[in-house]
Amino acid sequence: MAFFGLFGKEKEKKETLDKGLEKTKESVLGKISRAIIGKSTVDDDVLDNLEEALVTSDVGVDTTLAIIERIRQRVARDKYVGTAELNRILREETAALLLENNTGAPTDFADPLPAKPYVIMVVGVNGVGKTTTIGKLAWQYKQAGKKVFLGAADTFRAAAIEQLSIWGERVGVPVIKQQMGSDPASVAYDTLQSAVANDADVVLIDTAGRLHNKINLMNELTKIHNVMQKVVPDAPHDVMLVLDGSTGQNAFEQARQFTKATRVTSLAVTKLDGTAKGGVVIGISDQFKIPVRYIGLGEKITDLQPFNREAFVSSLLPFD
Repeated sequence: MAFFGLFGKEKEKKETLDKGLEKTKESVLGKISRAIIGKSTVDDDVLDNLEEALVTSDVGVDTTLAIIERIRQRVARDKYVGTAELNRILREETAALLLENNTGAPTDFADPLPAKPYVIMVVGVNGVGKTTTIGKLAWQYKQAGKKVFLGAADTFRAAAIEQLSIWGERVGVPVIKQQMGSDPASVAYDTLQSAVANDADVVLIDTAGRLHNKINLMNELTKIHNVMQKVVPDAPHDVMLVLDGSTGQNAFEQARQFTKATRVTSLAVTKLDGTAKGGVVIGISDQFKIPVRYIGLGEKITDLQPFNREAFVSSLLPFD
């Protein structure tokens, strides 16, 4: 029975992934089909058209050029490559790019954690789904048997504190908070003290999402880092940047700004359902060399999934 239960969950996850990437898949496949129409072999025209298809699918120029060069080398090596084989090669090379960067801490919620408490500081601009992602992560970890604490260190907005509190009630995990305008580092300190005292497994710290002044952001995040380390010396163990996948190239700029302001160690890309810009996951992973840890595929609490590169590429480029 356990086997069939696991199989059912994996099938449900795959269906959610396929549905969430449907608009991106239709857009990408349509562009690729037009790139190779009327062609039987892969020549320079096909590669030029494929390059345009990938760039306009928000994969990004530099990443697209890297993929095209890999394909060009394989075509030269294999001498004759038909357009049907091009589909398979494109999928293999895209998966290879993601593999190079998809390393680091465990993404399966039931896996043993490398530290206790395992502290995740979550960063990102307002509106990308940062607090919602924290709530969904908390639920997933709790379902896996982990004891979770949340810290409302985005004290710049009262709405952020309230939203995280609502998620805490919904999931059934404690939320450590102070009044709006309080020192975010103080909230983080209190959260870790409570987490340690209560033998918590996972701590998720929400932070302010403003980017209007990079120096202030850097100083604030550095202060939170330093204060947390007074309680847990190697905290935070993960600095997770949440990006809105539906913004396409704007997500690249957000990643660029945050990686300049602080050390980002993982990514969560949200709102991939309802957009044709899911190709941005490939480009961001490649350009910033930061592992994509989670992807958001819908509104349901179960729609945040650990990122699986093979499943992602298979859903995005379902050839064979």
